[in-house]
Amino acid sequence: MSHKIQTLSGYIHEYQKSVLQPEVFWGRVAESFHWEKRWDKTLEWNFEEPDIKWFVNGKLNITENILDRHLFIMGDKPAIIWEPNEPGDEAVTLTYRELYEKTNEFANAMKAKGVGKGDRVIIYMPMVPEAAIAMLACARIGAVHSIVFAGFSSSSLADRVNDCEAKMILTSDGNFRGAKKIPVKAVVDEALESCTTVESVIVFQRTGTEVTMKEGRDYWWHDVIKGQSKECKAEIMDSEDMLFILYTSGSTGKPKGVVHTVGGYMVYTYYSFVNVFQYSIGDVYWCTADVGWITGHSYIVYGPLLAGATTLMFEGVPTYPDAGRFWQIVEKHKVNQFYTAPTAIRALQAYGLEPIEPYDLSSLKVIGSVGEPINEEAWHWYHDHIGKGNCPLVDTWWQTETGGIMVSALAGVIPNKPAHASLPLPGIQPIIVDAEGNELKGNNVEGNLCIKFPWPSMLRTTYGDHERCRQTYFSTYKGLYFTGDGAKRDHDGYLRILGRVDDVINVSGHRMGTAEVENAINEHPKVIESAVVGYPHDVKGQGIYAFAICDMEGRSEENLIAEIKKTVANIIGPIARPDKVQIVPGLPKTRSGKIMRRILRKVAAGEADQLGDTSTLLNPEVVESIIESAKNAK
Repeated sequence: MSHKIQTLSGYIHEYQKSVLQPEVFWGRVAESFHWEKRWDKTLEWNFEEPDIKWFVNGKLNITENILDRHLFIMGDKPAIIWEPNEPGDEAVTLTYRELYEKTNEFANAMKAKGVGKGDRVIIYMPMVPEAAIAMLACARIGAVHSIVFAGFSSSSLADRVNDCEAKMILTSDGNFRGAKKIPVKAVVDEALESCTTVESVIVFQRTGTEVTMKEGRDYWWHDVIKGQSKECKAEIMDSEDMLFILYTSGSTGKPKGVVHTVGGYMVYTYYSFVNVFQYSIGDVYWCTADVGWITGHSYIVYGPLLAGATTLMFEGVPTYPDAGRFWQIVEKHKVNQFYTAPTAIRALQAYGLEPIEPYDLSSLKVIGSVGEPINEEAWHWYHDHIGKGNCPLVDTWWQTETGGIMVSALAGVIPNKPAHASLPLPGIQPIIVDAEGNELKGNNVEGNLCIKFPWPSMLRTTYGDHERCRQTYFSTYKGLYFTGDGAKRDHDGYLRILGRVDDVINVSGHRMGTAEVENAINEHPKVIESAVVGYPHDVKGQGIYAFAICDMEGRSEENLIAEIKKTVANIIGPIARPDKVQIVPGLPKTRSGKIMRRILRKVAAGEADQLGDTSTLLNPEVVESIIESAKNAK
């Protein structure tokens, strides 16, 4: 079932075909899957409303293409290898047959608790195989899963439960993360105090942490699967039925539920996985992301398993018990493709080469980077010391909303260039536009990155609020999907992603809406107003820098800054804790009252000498005092 491009001329040929006849091109890829009923029309679309439908009226179940289809030839082949947090604990391997049985068993357990087609199920779990089983079990019965990263706070979790009106939550007693044992069930209990739609909670026992189990609502995972059949008929879905909702930070405080549908997402995640990573049957592939992010959905679970791959899941963190943990796992499982975030690379780079030296990394064939543009220094370190100079490094650009990798070298097929995402995948038609939306053609141009033609795995809507989807992605430039990123096309036609052009900060590859962080800061009783910007951070890529106007009565600046950081961590989660907080007398504003974040970004980046004209501000005098007090930011 390979649609693998293996030469540069092959890429050029496929790309041209995909642009000239996109429907024919994607129809051919889709034909290699099992469909209960073939589609009537490959594509219907407009970007005005927007309204996008792929494989119209096609009927299928994605798990039949992951599990049933692979049983006969690959039933005994490893599907998931799970490496636990503690190096001394035994790894677990699930074959395709075992994954089929466990998925069906749990799907039946969910059905027994009243969950069916169209119901929303929140998954708030650690990186254990059961998280993947939970996703597949939802897809098997037509329930819509929405994974919430198990580091988010109870109020963030409650917001997401309430937005999608979830019927069930799947969670664990606790999770292991490095040397820490994190109480997970307790967070769910707290969230449920402000939720009314959840009927049952299924708890996987992982850490042995004592938990409160509410009778009639809470059930142990091991109890609900007892006696369940290992066969479960797959629910037949329409190609455009919802597969999952994944919440991403928006530019307003309210989280936004990006919706992906069954057919197009299946076709594109498979195709992009096989091509970008040049996967061959028998390879061991490892993506270090958490299943709570889109990377985990598309390139730990769905893409690899659709391709019959062996995918590795790791429970722990890169620096526990020491900074050699990633490389120890690569050697232990003879990993062939390794996919991680620039943040992890920069963090490990700080430890030097000593943690790498004991390990044999010769099994690696491809290394990859995801989540944010990778800087040149980290690119070279990764390429030279992990890939040993002979592994193609795929620097992949994509988004939660795109569902799959959009711009990337294909490993060993398209030549690498440091810090450049490189070329679009077949079927992807990116353009660079100026501020007015005029296309900038040719090479050596820089502007805003848009996509002019639909691709199968693109978002269809934002859950319960289609107007928000239109406004966010399709209203800036008429007839185009706007990515929110700036980009440059160099003299070779390679794309280099320049980062966000809107009010979103990319922290360690995870997008944080500035409004969401500001809302959390403003919850502190002493904060009058705040503004948040991103600034260059050696490890995270971008850090969170907060400017706050505060009532200082009875507080020292140091204590107040610590309290503000703690407030954000409690409300959103530790991932959103500001790296620096600066107490300021005022914020620079335009005459219409809009905060001039451009000025704050320059101050945060230590570039106060490059502010440009500030005379049009409502309060230009405040800028000097902000620059002056920047040295006190902590």
